[in-house]
Formats: sequence, structure tokens, C-alpha cells
Amino acid sequence: MAELLGDFGRRLSRDKMAMAGLVVVLMLFAVAIFAKQLAPYPPEAINTSRILAPPSAENLMGTDILGRDVLSRMIHGAGVSLSVGFVAVGISTLIGVLLGAIAGYYGSIVDKIVMRFVDIMLCFPSFFLILAVIAFVGPSIWNIMIVIGVTSWMSVTRLVRAEFLSLKERDFVQAAVSQGAGDLRIIFLHILPNAMAPVLVAATLGVAHAVLIESSLSFLGLGVQPPDPSWGNMLTEGKDNIEIAWWLSVFPGLAILTTVMGYNLLGEGIRDSLDPRLRT
Repeated sequence: MAELLGDFGRRLSRDKMAMAGLVVVLMLFAVAIFAKQLAPYPPEAINTSRILAPPSAENLMGTDILGRDVLSRMIHGAGVSLSVGFVAVGISTLIGVLLGAIAGYYGSIVDKIVMRFVDIMLCFPSFFLILAVIAFVGPSIWNIMIVIGVTSWMSVTRLVRAEFLSLKERDFVQAAVSQGAGDLRIIFLHILPNAMAPVLVAATLGVAHAVLIESSLSFLGLGVQPPDPSWGNMLTEGKDNIEIAWWLSVFPGLAILTTVMGYNLLGEGIRDSLDPRLRT
């Protein structure tokens, strides 16, 4: 195991694009964790004397329609976006791993039932399904996390199922069966640890997808609600004032772009590093 981890680390470290993504991800973590220390002003602080002030030494990214510092709101918005991303991916990964493990291990009628349910879920456009559910349950950060999570597990289920179908025929699994190991022990102790590589890649890419979905919902007014800062609802303010305050759109847009690109680059790098066909 230590040798495999070392090999993975060496391959990943040689991938310059993956390292760039990792740097972006680590910087976002640092900003989210130390938001209160890094933000020059409280995110809700209103200054009516500096409404829609352009970027300057006093406000590095300018101010919004209420005179609030854009940089401070950007910094606090990073924590909101990452929280939504990680909680939503955690929920979707948990559901996907459980259903995929059950379908792949037991096969037969169980596999057919689970996969037909996956097919049904895939028939609905995911974003419109999320919009419909959010409109029904109401917009809040916890509702967004849960809804994104429970509507994004299908790809993980298919990945885990495929891994289980392959791994359950291996010698180490047959040896565990011959020694009288129960189904739960075989699933969670023998097969699942060997099936987590594609799940790790899917989870990394899933964070970027969840951040993008949250930003889209907030932009449409169905996500994080003002005055709480979110890159999506900051874009909404920018849209309404694009002709006179370009900074309200540019900076949140760049933050979303950088975050999604960082996670995608890291996810692609992890996938390439874990691909056994690339091992010499």
C-alpha cells in the first residue's frame, strides 16, 4: 500500500496541470478557513458614502450597490461555495457507493432494480430537477446541499457497480468467501477499499460541479439568499449594474472559473495518476 501511494504521489507531482489545480484548491481552503482574518471589512458592513465605488486602495475590488466591500464578500463567499460543494458531494458519494456496491455485489434482480432506478433518474435533466425541488422546498443553504447531493449520485453508482462486478470475481474475494466471511465484511473490508480510486476522481470533479450548480441557483435567486454572500448572488448584482460597475461581475465570475478549473485539473490529474495503463 505504501508503495502504491508513493507511486501515485510521484505521478501526481509530475503533472504540472494537476499541481496547479492543487495549489488553487489549497488556496481556496486557506481563504475559506481564515476568511474573518483575511477580509478587510465585515461582509455585511454598509457604507452609503461609497456606493458602487470602483476598485481602489481602500476597496481593492470596489463596492456594491449598498457600499459593501466586494473583496470581503468574495472571501466569505468562498466558504459558502466550498461548504455546499463538499457536503453535496459527500451525500451523493455516500448514496452512490452504497447503491453501486449492492448492485454490483448481489447482481441478478437487485442489480436490475438499482440500475433501472439509475436510468429513470438520468432521464431527468439534473439542473431542472434541482430547480423544481428547490422551488418546492424553498431556497436555503442546507436545502441546496441536500438537493444537489440526492440528485447527483448516479455516476458514482455506475462507477462503483462496474468496479464491484470486476472485483468480486478476484481470487482474494473468493478466498474470503471460502473462509466464511459475511457479505458486509466482504463488501466493506475486501472489495470497497479496492474500488475507491474512481470514486475519488468522481468526488473531486463533483465538487466543481456542485460549486457551479450552487452559483447558478444563487444567480437565479434560488440559492444562498442575501445578505449572506455567495459568488452566484454577487453575479446577480453585477448583471443589474454591468454598464456602470464591471467589477461586480468580473471578480465573482473569475472566482467561479478559477475554482471549477482548479478542481477539474486536480481531478484529471488524480485520474491519470491512478490509471494502471500508465504504470511502467
